[in-house]
Amino acid sequence: MIKVVKGKKHIELGRKNGVDFRKEYYGLDFQYNDSGRKEAGYKGDTGDCVVRSIAIASNQLYQTVYDKLYFLNTKFRIESNSKLAYKMSPKDDSPRLGSHPKIYKDYIESLGFKWIPTMKIGQGCKVHLRKDELPSGTLIVNVSKHLTTVINGVINDTYDPSRNATRCVYGFWTNDLTKTWGYKF
Repeated sequence: MIKVVKGKKHIELGRKNGVDFRKEYYGLDFQYNDSGRKEAGYKGDTGDCVVRSIAIASNQLYQTVYDKLYFLNTKFRIESNSKLAYKMSPKDDSPRLGSHPKIYKDYIESLGFKWIPTMKIGQGCKVHLRKDELPSGTLIVNVSKHLTTVINGVINDTYDPSRNATRCVYGFWTNDLTKTWGYKF
């Protein structure tokens, strides 16, 4: 059984407009989860967060998601008329070092997930990887240069990407389409 590491309590002290303040918040719990990468025969660490997070959230085998993203990357490079596709080479087909958002967003949504943005451009950060700032359920969370999976308040990844509960969440995909999301922009 894999151990869950409890999120730590963080205290922020400061002064704003001449008034002292104290904020207390708790980080999310963390559980190591490579989504079956090791069982699929892969060794070492790499930048495959897209594959891992999709595999964990959708309960698919790591190799299944890897193969699908490999196919989608190759198809995009060959068939697309975009500048991005022209810049890509065959070595970019492998999702081992990540996939482009243009490619993985459609794939995630084809699995029945819905995108919920938590911030707009120029607005500043409103939601962090913290307890009480993300809803329960299975989420594929988009943070800067990384995707991670949060399941009922527990980060499932190969490391804790929360940066001491200060990492900003750009948005997330959820497979719970019955809820209405009350994020105010």
